[in-house]
Amino acid sequence: MPEIKKYSLDLAGETLKIEIGKLAGQADGAVVAQLGDTVVLATAVMSKDRKIGADFLPLTVDYEEKYYARGKILGSRFMRREGRPSEEAILNARLIDRAMRPLFDQSIRNEVQIVTTVLSVDEKNDPDILAINAASVALMISDIPWDGPVAAVRIGRIHDKWIINPAFSEREEGVADLVVSISSDMKINMIEAGPLSEIKEDELIEGMDFAKEPLAYLMKFNKKIADDFKTPKAIVATENVNMELKGEVIKFLNADNALERAIYEKDKSKRANNLEMLKDRLKEYIANIGEDKIKAAESFFEEVIDEMVHKNILEKERRPDGRKLDELRGLFSEVGILPRTHGSGLFQRGETQILSVLTLGSPSDELIIEGMVVSTKKHFVHQYNFPPFSVGETGRMGAPGRREIGHGALAERALLTVVPKKEEFPYAIRVVSEVLSSNGSSSMGSVCGSTLALMDAGVPISKPVAGIAMGLMTNEKGDYKILTDIQGPEDHHGDMDFKVAGTEDGITAMQMDVKINGIDIKILKEVLYQAKKARLEILENMSKTIDKPRPNLSPLAPRIITVQIPIDKIREVIGPGGKVINEIIATTGAAIDIEDSGLIFITAENENSGLKAKEIIEGIIKEYKVGDIVTGKIAQILDFGAIVEFGKGKDGMIHISELAPYRVNKVTDIVNIGDEVKVKIKRVENGKISLSLKDAPK
Repeated sequence: MPEIKKYSLDLAGETLKIEIGKLAGQADGAVVAQLGDTVVLATAVMSKDRKIGADFLPLTVDYEEKYYARGKILGSRFMRREGRPSEEAILNARLIDRAMRPLFDQSIRNEVQIVTTVLSVDEKNDPDILAINAASVALMISDIPWDGPVAAVRIGRIHDKWIINPAFSEREEGVADLVVSISSDMKINMIEAGPLSEIKEDELIEGMDFAKEPLAYLMKFNKKIADDFKTPKAIVATENVNMELKGEVIKFLNADNALERAIYEKDKSKRANNLEMLKDRLKEYIANIGEDKIKAAESFFEEVIDEMVHKNILEKERRPDGRKLDELRGLFSEVGILPRTHGSGLFQRGETQILSVLTLGSPSDELIIEGMVVSTKKHFVHQYNFPPFSVGETGRMGAPGRREIGHGALAERALLTVVPKKEEFPYAIRVVSEVLSSNGSSSMGSVCGSTLALMDAGVPISKPVAGIAMGLMTNEKGDYKILTDIQGPEDHHGDMDFKVAGTEDGITAMQMDVKINGIDIKILKEVLYQAKKARLEILENMSKTIDKPRPNLSPLAPRIITVQIPIDKIREVIGPGGKVINEIIATTGAAIDIEDSGLIFITAENENSGLKAKEIIEGIIKEYKVGDIVTGKIAQILDFGAIVEFGKGKDGMIHISELAPYRVNKVTDIVNIGDEVKVKIKRVENGKISLSLKDAPK
């Protein structure tokens, strides 16, 4: 057994423990991190050879959920093992990736794989933060070239106070939930936040200031571990830069301002065609110099575009489509465009076009989440689709990829703050955002489209929500320009993608990724306030289409009626083996969901069938008293009287002496089976009810 090294750091009353050398010894870097009873193994491995044909950094990040970590047997009883990653696992893998990727040399072509495996989970400490920090240490102690470390913390705001490492329960009752990651120079290089309860920009800046101290402790802790190992970094072969060839590429592209004219075409499709034609001409030109130099020339082509876009924005504030730095593209919105759906909204900003469609269902249509960390039900779900035709390409159609899952989850968090709680609006709500055309920030367009669909359907959201994507251009001197509503070239060649969503009163979700080491709080503050200006402008434009939820639900939507019954009556409504409830469903056509609290949701295609089901249920649970008048049918004739059914599972007997105000010789002289009668309750004893026909009002 090799030497085992252990480290510890106090973090918000919990001890962060790092152990190296005990597990996964053949990985280039392996770390076991523990906080409370949550334990994560992080490994990092780099291939010995370059990936043939790769023209990008081949980095993959996996987040492995192991159900045994929770101490429960989860999954189908036919397949008691982990299958494809859950959405939670995919989102956590993206979280780690976004913090790590910017600090790699993007010219590396050796495959790098980071795997974080959750081995144990308690009910307080989320393994996602532990996984980011463990992965950082694993890279630092390995020979993989990487400009780390990073440090990450989660902060929450509860009762107007910021706290570090909030427990799951605290996150649910708080108004803010943020994950913040910093690079070694203490710059913020990743943010994931939401749902946020309309938090103000100044409050968020205050939260970032609060996070500085624990992040500094973590960074110092990570650097100490790295210094203890001082692992020499592997020398990875990269392409030698042929400056002479680059000069030829620049000379060709600058001739007659060919590249500038191609980039600064406002129409995306024309710009793409112009750039493709220019690249083809460049390849023909370079082929005369040498066929083997074409691939390198294509790489220089992208570099020159990057340099030109940066230079023109930083020096001239000139954007590819001619807009001012804080100017939005043209906005358009429409609602109610689909005839058979419960709600629909079309939102367009420039060439980005989103169609969001809403469906309402019964409470039983809720999404059941049975995960390693959290088991719950979601009554509101937002999903996002990005078909290849949205960018004018062909491609695979099918299950959503990591990017689609990430964008859908971000928009869902942005909207969750304003969506009514199940107790107020008992419907299951599903919104699907279809990206029909994309040229920048389709996820924030989905927030806007979904808001329109929610209001069109009559879902009583508290306020409309809009989102915007912000960008950044920087240089080595420290000069920078912030861009509002980034599109194609600014997204691809820019240094930051900062998505901010919220209402007129505050932020509900945000997400930041960078391609540089990070940004400081000064820039963050400017971005947030510039984003607020854009958000308010979008909200004002949307309000011209629809400014509040429609007063009534779509006539096509199901109707839900709620009934609260005593808990001890649940058994009577369900009946032996579900006989009673199934009969109600069969009779009325309504769907019926009963919660443990005795709250019953009746979902029906039309109001009449729902009311009928409600009437039957109320009849079952009703406590009858002497003097009550009820109506029922004769169900049975006896020698000494008749049995009347007047509610589901409720009956009583009319004695022959109570049939008429005179002597009756035969019961059938007065009533017969199937007759509907109005009777008065004379006695209630031990659950048995005696009735009178003669004393009932005529």
